[in-house]
Amino acid sequence: MKENIDAQDEQFENNEELIKVTGMYKDWFLDYASYVILERAVPAIEDGFKPVQRRIMHSMKDLDDGRYNKVANIVGHTMQYHPHGDASIGDAMVQIGQKDLLIDAQGNWGNILTGDRAAAPRYIEARLSKFALEVLYSPKLTEWQLSYDGRKQEPVNLPVKFPLLLAQGAEGIAVGLSTRLLPHNFLELIDASIKHLRGKKFVLYPDFPTGGVADISNYNDGLRGGRVRVRAKINQLDKNTLIISEVPYGTTTTSLIDSILKANDKGKIKIKKIEDNTAAEVEILIHLPSNISPDKTIDALFAFTQCENSIAPLGCVIIDHKPIFLGVSEVLRRSTDHTLHLLQRELEIKLHELQEQWHYASLERIFIENRVYRDIEEEETWEGVIQAIDRGLAPHTKHLRRAVTEEDIVRLTEIRIKRISKFDLGKAQQKIEALEGEIAQVKHHLDNIVDFAVDYFKKLRKDYGEGKQRKTELKLFDDIEASKVIIRNTKLYVNRAEGFVGTSLKKDEYVADCSDIDDVICFTADGKMMVTKVDAKTFIGKDIIHVAIFKKKDKRTIYNMIYRDGKAGKAYVKRFSVTSVTRDRDYDMAQGKKDSKVLYFSANPNGEAEIITIFLRQMGSIKKLKFDLDFSEILIKGRKVKGNIVTKYSVKKIELKEEGVSTLKPRRIWFDETVKRLNVDERGELLGEFKGEDRLLIITQDGVAKTIKPELTTRFDEEMIVLEKWIKDKPISAIYWEPEKERYYVKRFLLENSDKEESFISEHQDSFLELVSTDYYPMAEIVFTKTKGKERKESEEINIEEFISVKGIKALGNQLTTEKVNQINLLDPMPYEGQEEVTEEEKDDEINISEITGEVIKNGDINKPDPENSSESQTKLFDE
Repeated sequence: MKENIDAQDEQFENNEELIKVTGMYKDWFLDYASYVILERAVPAIEDGFKPVQRRIMHSMKDLDDGRYNKVANIVGHTMQYHPHGDASIGDAMVQIGQKDLLIDAQGNWGNILTGDRAAAPRYIEARLSKFALEVLYSPKLTEWQLSYDGRKQEPVNLPVKFPLLLAQGAEGIAVGLSTRLLPHNFLELIDASIKHLRGKKFVLYPDFPTGGVADISNYNDGLRGGRVRVRAKINQLDKNTLIISEVPYGTTTTSLIDSILKANDKGKIKIKKIEDNTAAEVEILIHLPSNISPDKTIDALFAFTQCENSIAPLGCVIIDHKPIFLGVSEVLRRSTDHTLHLLQRELEIKLHELQEQWHYASLERIFIENRVYRDIEEEETWEGVIQAIDRGLAPHTKHLRRAVTEEDIVRLTEIRIKRISKFDLGKAQQKIEALEGEIAQVKHHLDNIVDFAVDYFKKLRKDYGEGKQRKTELKLFDDIEASKVIIRNTKLYVNRAEGFVGTSLKKDEYVADCSDIDDVICFTADGKMMVTKVDAKTFIGKDIIHVAIFKKKDKRTIYNMIYRDGKAGKAYVKRFSVTSVTRDRDYDMAQGKKDSKVLYFSANPNGEAEIITIFLRQMGSIKKLKFDLDFSEILIKGRKVKGNIVTKYSVKKIELKEEGVSTLKPRRIWFDETVKRLNVDERGELLGEFKGEDRLLIITQDGVAKTIKPELTTRFDEEMIVLEKWIKDKPISAIYWEPEKERYYVKRFLLENSDKEESFISEHQDSFLELVSTDYYPMAEIVFTKTKGKERKESEEINIEEFISVKGIKALGNQLTTEKVNQINLLDPMPYEGQEEVTEEEKDDEINISEITGEVIKNGDINKPDPENSSESQTKLFDE
C-alpha cells in the first residue's frame, strides 16, 4: 500500500505544472477594487450618496405615503435594490437618521453623544423629512438603470438640489484609498452657494454635530495633508470641579471617560472621581483633589486624553466613474453648479408642459367655439374624421406655436358631449391667459436663472434653517507641552557613589517627584554631563554631584562651576545654561583631559550668583592662600566654553561665603489674545517684566477682581476684561448699576487680599458692571436721556479721582447722578505725574551684571569671546 502511495506521489511530482496567476490576480483584484471604490465606499459628486444610501432614499420614496414606516420594512424593501445583507442597510439608515436632515425618525435611534446603539429595526420607524422631499426627488430628471437582478428600476443618481455631501459629511475605506469629508454647517453652505452663484469668494469650515471647539488653521480646504484639531468644551465649575459640556467629533462620552480613567491610572492626570450626567446634552463632571490645579488639569486632559483629537480630512469623490480628490470649496462649486443645472432643467420641463397645456387649451377652444365637431357627423371612417377635424381647425390655428398633430386631433375626439354642452368661453380664455402668465414667469426665471437659484437657496434657509446654527466654536489652539502639565507621581532616586539614577532605587537618596515622560540631567565629579529619560535604573557615571529634572529650553537655570583641567592643571571657572542636548550622550564640561575634576558646582534656578572663598595649598612662594570669587562678575556663556582661569595653583578647598541673588533680568511676559494664553515668545501684548513676587491683575465682566501668579499654564475665560501687571497701590475705579436703588454708583478701591477673588459690585442678580478703569486719574462721560420739556446739558464729564476717594472693596460707593442716563463712556485719563515708567530705550541701555565682561581673576586671565552663544543656536536633536 505504501509503495502505491509513493508511486502516485512521484508521478504527481513529475506531472506538476507551474500555473501563473498574474493575469487572474491583475484582473480579479482590479475588478474587486473598482467595485469597492465605485459601489460601496466612496460617494458620488452628483448627489453625495454611496450606493446603499441612495437605494435607501429611493426605497423610502417608493413607500412614502406621509406616514411612518417600520425601519425593518424599509430595509426589506431596499434589499430589492441592494445586493447585500440587511445589517449593512440598517446601519447605513441609522447613520443617515442620526444626522437629522433627510429622515424624520421616531423611536430610539441611538445617541451620537454617548455612543448608544439604535433599537432593533422592528422597533423604530421613519419617513422622509420635508427637506428630503423638496431637494432629493424629481422623477422627470432622474436617470434610471436596472437593479442588480434586473427586476426593478433604480436611479443612477438622485437629482439632489443642495450640497448634501458637505452637509452630512462622508467616510469610507476602499481598496487602496479612503475618503473623509467632514460635515459643514447647513446655513453656511447655503451662504457659500449664494456667494458662488454671484461670483464672490467664500470659505468653508467644518461644523460638527457634537459641538466642541475646533482649530481649523491647517484645514487646507479639506485636501490631503490638512488637519483639524478638535477639543471638548471644558469649563471650571468651581475650584475642585471641571465640567465637560461638549465632546470632540469622533468620540463619545463613553470613550472619553475611558481615556480619562486610563490617563489617571497611568498617573498622567490626577482626579478624585468622574460623573456622567449626560442625557439630551453632555455633562461630565470631573472632581479634582484639593491640591490639584484646574488649569493644569484642563491642559493635561487635552494632552493625554481624547479631550483633544486630530482629524485628517481627505476629500475623495466619484466623478465620471473615477475616484477624484477635491477640496471642499471645489465640491461646493460643483454641487451648486449641478443644482443650477437641475433647476434650469426643471424650469425647461415645466415650460414645455405649460406650453403643451396652452396648445391643447387653445385647440379645445377653437374646436368647440367654431363647432368643428359638427364636421365629423357625415364621416364614416376614422381617417375621414381626422381629416375633417384637421380641415375645420386649419383656418383658426395660425396663432398656435406649433403645428397640429394627429395626436392632438385624437385627443379632441375624446372630449365628451357633456363638456362641450357646458363649455364656458370666458373661463376657457381665463385659463389660457393664466397659462400665458405662467409661461412668461417661467421664461423670466430661465432668463434670470442665477437669481432664481439664489432665491431657491434663500427659501431653503427660510424654510429649514431654524435651529441649524453653528455648533462648533472655531478658535486657534495653543500648543501644550506634555512635560509641563503631567502629574508627577513617581519619585526619583540617586546612588551618587555608584552612579545610578532611577525610580526603583528606593533605598537611596530621594531627588524629586517625576513622571515617565521626564528627562533627568546629571553631572559627575569628572566634569561629565548626561541627559537621559526617567527609567527604573540607569547608569550615569560614578560620583554624581548633581541630578535634577531637565527642562528643555530652560535659559534661567544657570550652572556655576569651577574645575581643574587635568591632574595638575589650572583651575577654571564658567557659568552656563543647558537648553538642548541629545539624550544618553556624554558631554564634557571640562576640556576633556584625563583626571580633570570639578572643584565647585551649583545649580541656580533663577541665575543666582553666589560669592565663594577659595583656599590654596601652601606651595613655594605663594603669598595669598585665600581669596574670594564673585560669580556675578563671570559672564554667562555656552556649556562648551573653556572658562576663565581662577588660579594656576593647587586648590585646597572652596567654601560658600555668601548666597547670591539673581543676575538675570526680570522675565518679560506677553498675552496672546488669539489663544488667550501667556507666553515669553513675544506673541501678543507685552504685560510687563515680572520678578518672583510680581502678580497679574484680572477683572471679569461680572465684577470680580483677583490676582494670580503669571504661570504660563494659566487659562483665561471670555469674561475677562482687564489683564495687566498688578501694582498694589494703584486704585481700581468702577461704575456699576445698583438695581435696588435704580442708580449708577461709582467707587474706587484697592485690592487688599491678593490670594482671594472678590466681587466689587452688588450681589443682586440684576446688578452689572458698566465700566472699569485701572488708570490713576480716569475720566468718564455721562450721556443723559433726553426728556421732553426739560432743558439740561446732553452730557457731562467727571474726574473719577476727584469724584470719590479710595474706599474699601465692599463699600457701596457714591451715586453717580440722579438723572436718567443713556450711556456712560470711558474717556482718556488725565496725565499721571508720579514716577515715570522706564522706556524701552532705557531698558535696552540698562546693564545687567551678568552681561559685564569679568575682570581678570586672581592669577588668571579672561578667555576670548565664546564662539557659541548661550542659547546654543546650532542645530541639535533633542529626541533621537
